[in-house]
Order: sequence, then C-alpha cells, then structure tokens
Amino acid sequence: MTMKKTAIRSKALTDAARGQECTLQISGVCCFNPETVVFAHFPSATHGMVYKSDDFWGADACMNCHDVMDGRVSYDFEPGEREEYMLRAVHATIARRVRAGLIEIKGQRV
Repeated sequence: MTMKKTAIRSKALTDAARGQECTLQISGVCCFNPETVVFAHFPSATHGMVYKSDDFWGADACMNCHDVMDGRVSYDFEPGEREEYMLRAVHATIARRVRAGLIEIKGQRV
C-alpha cells in the first residue's frame, strides 16, 4: 500500500477554468454556460475526506456537470460512463492548460 502524498496545488491552474467551455458536457445535464465553469477535482491517490486531488487532476466543469460528478444531483450513469466522461474531460483540460502555457512539457510541440 502506498502512502498519500501532499497534493500539488496551483491557483493558476484552477483559476484558468473561469470563462472556459465545460469539458465534461454530460448529455442532458450540461448548461454550456462558460460563466458557471469552475475547476472540478476528481478522485485520485491524494483524494480523501475533505481533501481534494491535485490541481491538475480534474476538469473545467459547468455548475450542472460539477453537481452531477460530485453527487449533489443524481444521474443514471451506465457502467463505466462516469469514468469515461472524467477521462475525456481531464485530457481536454490538461491539453488546454498546456496550450495556455500553464503546464510545460519538455520538448513539446503545440
């Protein structure tokens, strides 16, 4: 069993969600309103009770999608569907941060 590590925190990464398009876009849920988008943290090795995951492990999410992902609003996901939404959104969000210069990858070509 591995020990939990201190989460990586970056206000710049989480603040970058403001005004962006929702990357979750859950069918029948998303409001497609960039004014409601915030960074939604997803579960990870550093996630626990009252402790959010790293600030790169999540997605830009509108208030409706964020509520569904956090369980504040119920949604009847098919098996594996929630995880599929999460992975697609994490990829889109990280790519967005790389293109914005907030995450640097050595030798990257954008």
